Formats: sequence, C-alpha cells, structure tokens
Amino acid sequence: MQTNALVDPDDIRGLFSRALSGMYKAEVPQYGDLLDLVADINAQVLREREGLADRLREAGQLDRLDVERHGAIRLGTVGELAVMRRLFAVMGMRAVGYYNLSVAGVPVHATAFRPVDESSLQRNPFRVFTSLLRLDLIDDAALRERAAQILAGRNIFTPRCLELIGRAERDGGLSGPLAQEFVAQALETFRWHSEATVDIETYRQLRASHPLIADVVSFKGPHINHLTPRVLDIDRAQAAMLEKGIRAKDAIEGPPKRRFPILLRQTSFIALEEPIRFQGAEGVDGTHTARFGEIEQRGCALTPKGRALYDELLNAALAAGSDAVSKASALAQAFEAFPDDARALRRKQLAYFRYSVDRGHADQPGPVSANANIEALLDQGLVRAEPLVYEDFLPVSAAGIFRSNLGSEGAAHYAAGGNRAAFEAALGVRVMDEFALYEAAQAASLEQCRRELADLVATASS
Repeated sequence: MQTNALVDPDDIRGLFSRALSGMYKAEVPQYGDLLDLVADINAQVLREREGLADRLREAGQLDRLDVERHGAIRLGTVGELAVMRRLFAVMGMRAVGYYNLSVAGVPVHATAFRPVDESSLQRNPFRVFTSLLRLDLIDDAALRERAAQILAGRNIFTPRCLELIGRAERDGGLSGPLAQEFVAQALETFRWHSEATVDIETYRQLRASHPLIADVVSFKGPHINHLTPRVLDIDRAQAAMLEKGIRAKDAIEGPPKRRFPILLRQTSFIALEEPIRFQGAEGVDGTHTARFGEIEQRGCALTPKGRALYDELLNAALAAGSDAVSKASALAQAFEAFPDDARALRRKQLAYFRYSVDRGHADQPGPVSANANIEALLDQGLVRAEPLVYEDFLPVSAAGIFRSNLGSEGAAHYAAGGNRAAFEAALGVRVMDEFALYEAAQAASLEQCRRELADLVATASS
C-alpha cells in the first residue's frame, strides 16, 4: 500500500464532515435526536412514494442523502476568511455566491464553501455557510474599536493546521496520514469553547449592539453553530419535532409547500442556553445562546428569471404577513403565481434540469432525431428530465433562522448595503456564480443527450 499517495479532496471532505458531525453530536446531543428523526422520516417517505427511491438513485441523489450536511460558522476578520478559504480548498470546496444579510437585519455578509463538480456533489455535498462580521455596522465607535482589538488578538487555527494547509498547497494535496492529521487539526477550529475571552460587561455591550456580534467576538474561535441534515418532507419533520417535545421555531423558512419543490426550505430547534465562564478577577458564570439544530429540504434550482419571480413573490408575502399564521397564509397565496409542475417550469425557463437519454425507449425501433426540440424528445419518452438540486442558500431564510436563534435582541436595521468587492478582497478570490454552475450542468447534460441520440441514429441507419 502506498502511504505517500495523495488523498482525493472528496475523501478528505468526507472524513472531515463525518468527524464534525460526530463532534457536534457529542457537544449537542439533541442534534443526534434530529438525525434519528430525519432518518425515520426519509425511510417512511421512500416507502410511501412509489418510484421515488429509483428516481433519486438514477439522479445520483439517494446515496448522498444520508451523508448530506451543511454547517455554518461566523468569522470575525478578513484574515480568518482568507485562511478559511485555503482550509476548505484542501477538501475540494470553493466559495460560491455572495450573500448580504445586512438587508435582513444581520450584520454579516457571507459565502457558501462547497464542492462544485457533479461527481463531487454526488459523493458528498458538504457545505459550510461562512459569514464574515461587518464591524463597520457597529454604530458605537468605541465598541467597534474594542471588538476589532479583541478579534486581532486571537488565532482560530492551530499552528499545525496552518502547516498542513501550506503542505497541501505546495504538494498538490495530502497523503493518507497527513490527511487524517489535517482533519483532526481543522476540527479544533470548529470546536465549542465554554470559556469566553471577554468579561461579562464587554459581552453585554456587544450583545446589546447585536447578539451575533457577541457570538463572534466573545470566543476563542468560530464554533460550528449548527449542522443540517436533509429531509425529504420538512413539514412532517416540523410536526415530528413538536410531537417529540423539541422546541422548534414557529415557521418553516423559504417557499411554501409545493407539489414540485423549489430552492430550499429550512426549520430548526431553538438555540440552547449554555453555561459560559466569563473573564474577570475570579471569573463570572453566565449563559450564551448560539448553537441549534436545523433541518432542510432541497428542491429544484431556479434560473435568474425564476429567482427574480421567487424574490418578487416572497417580498410581497413578507409585506402582507406579520405573525406566523398570517405569514404562512400570505406566502401560500403569493406563490399561487409560481408554476408548480416541471413542464411549466421548463417551458417558462424558470428552473434548471438535468437531462438523460431513456435507453429503454431510445433503443426501440422508430424515428429518432438528435436535433429535435427537447420538449419533443421528452414527449416521445426518449429523454428524461430530473430537477437539478439547489445546492446553495437563501439570504432571507438564513437571516430568519439566525434571528429565531438569537433571542429578542436579534432584530436590527442597517442602512448599509452589501459590499461584495470588500468581501472578495478579503477572500482573496472572486466567488463563483451559482447560476453559471447550474447553467453549465444543464447544458452539459443536454449535450450528452445529443451525442447519445446521434450515436443511436447512426447505429440505426448503418
């Protein structure tokens, strides 16, 4: 066995996501309850919905369902973000999308680190929603300076982790033993610390500005604040949490329930109140809420046209509803204007699909035109269309989850807009365009269909 062989980044990502899940399960036992609940619901749905397991398997979605997770961390400085990009690159994860959450009352902007290749997504679609605190949104100049000083004095990465990142960049990857060591060292960045790095008065001042600011600034590192399994029926999951006595948030974030799921729907159990030891002459005991458990249901990725319609309808619904019941009613009513079947979504170019040749039909005798309109090929049964899974996030939904787990102080208003240029300068690269990734995946599947059908035509005429 070659111990010096480089480990595939997909495998390192798998090792890390499993290790992170195990650590979070030990730290937050209720997360383990959530995993069991999701596994039971997924098994029930697969039994009840005829053909669903086969469709998921053919689309490369079934095997990844049990391992699929997304996590979230909050960083404090541009230097932390730059190194975090390099850390995730070792695992084959790239920065995709720019999210400005200040418009929803949360003083951060963010990106999602995730795999981008189709084969990598099928093996393990681990994602980490990574936010960067915007100190410029702290109105109190003295507090802003104090927060900057505190953050400047910490190092969230172990020295060995930094060495291994540099080794991977120099050698093009890591060998087996080094990959294992890298996972162990990287895990330390995401670990929970029950001792604050500030005194309780500073913590209270930061929290009064915004709870998320206190969460980022007051601790040794960016503890993972949630991990999210993927469920096939989130409405059933929401009801199951309540039935089991788990304190779930009052409403599901994202689009309303539909026959044809789109984008992303999320819910969570409310953040735990955890004991914290604050700095001081003799130390002061207190509590902090930050970590929670989330569940998500992923639907079809939307085109820019589809996303524009989604945003328009969502904004109309948010303006119409105030409490959870009226919001749900307004959301359902608003989204009656969004087509709810695959054919309409394709014809109106609102969503992305992956196309494949149905060999069972294409191999049968009959006229086949490789240049036929895609809808004609679908109607003939020569080609199948499966929705391209939405692999990314929704800023309004993310902010809604954040606010529901930050306490009553979590509401704020910020006049400043996004600053993508500053974020990308801190990151060290431009974020990838999620729409371009979906467009390329759809186009590649269509081109593959054309080639296969052309081969069938050539074979039939020879």
